[in-house]
Amino acid sequence: MIEIEIQNETNQSQERLRFAAVPRIGEGIRLREPGGFWASYDVLDLWYQKAEYGDIWVPYLHVRKTAGEVGGIPAPLAQSEPERFRA
Repeated sequence: MIEIEIQNETNQSQERLRFAAVPRIGEGIRLREPGGFWASYDVLDLWYQKAEYGDIWVPYLHVRKTAGEVGGIPAPLAQSEPERFRA
């Protein structure tokens, strides 16, 4: 597992999460928002910084919520009206 520092532009937050692989720039990832809902985020930037201990480089991700996401629900589902039953 790789521990990655996530800098979230949308929520102006910073947290550390564990990943099996480092996401690439342009890929989408799912993150849990402060309200508890899952939402899609785009990876805007990836860089590495040397850790304070040893010869270890820590990956950092800069993410922003994917366009079209509203409150953790994809926009087409949030804005569409239910179909009326017609007999």
